[in-house]
Amino acid sequence: MSDEDQRFAAERKADVAAMRQDTELEALSREWFDRSCRHRYSYNFTWMGRPIIQFPEDIVVMQELVWRVQPDVIVETGVAHGGSIVFYASLLELLGRGEVIGIDIEIRPHNRRAIEAHPMARRIHLIEGSSTDPETARQVLERTRGKTRALVVLDSNHTHEHVRRELELYSPLVRAGSYLVVFDTVVEDMPAEAFPDRPWGRGNNPKTAVREFLSANARFVVDHEVGDRMLLSVAPGGYLRCVADP
Repeated sequence: MSDEDQRFAAERKADVAAMRQDTELEALSREWFDRSCRHRYSYNFTWMGRPIIQFPEDIVVMQELVWRVQPDVIVETGVAHGGSIVFYASLLELLGRGEVIGIDIEIRPHNRRAIEAHPMARRIHLIEGSSTDPETARQVLERTRGKTRALVVLDSNHTHEHVRRELELYSPLVRAGSYLVVFDTVVEDMPAEAFPDRPWGRGNNPKTAVREFLSANARFVVDHEVGDRMLLSVAPGGYLRCVADP
């Protein structure tokens, strides 16, 4: 890193620290986030033609992590319309290596057709089945055998038990220096009435699963350097950096 890059990084670190001390800005961001969710704000964006259903800041940060890790495989639970797996596939295409494994209990036919016809399809492998089913996990293990740099993203069913089981099944794929990212930890911080028609909510969500997981697994830590830089994220406390090999 050049002297100029080091100077810029130091300035940014100081700016982030000052931003995190601005409690008024934090409250405004929290209010903005909750209000935007009423309008399904995260549904407004696409990546290379497919709905991605993520907040832009999380998209940018995931790009940073892919560049940092240079993975040879990315495993994501939750496919939906396919925008996120196309996003990861396009980043791997730029790197000239790797494959995205997308897992979903139901991949709707029109979404499968669109994904399989996409220019990034050659870097995508779809598995239909519950991410917590042992047979699904076996298929993922077989597909990732021999891969040394895996990055795992959990974004399917958001109940505590489901995410906790995903963490058990897929965290062994991740080695030191890479990441295990758990989306929608923000559920724990949102208004209690935010999910009236969902089985998850406060006290039963990805963040509670992450807390339990970290209490019994010293291989992962919350990467606060990543989280502190964002004002708007669906994954506060969900960017887990691996600090030791299995």
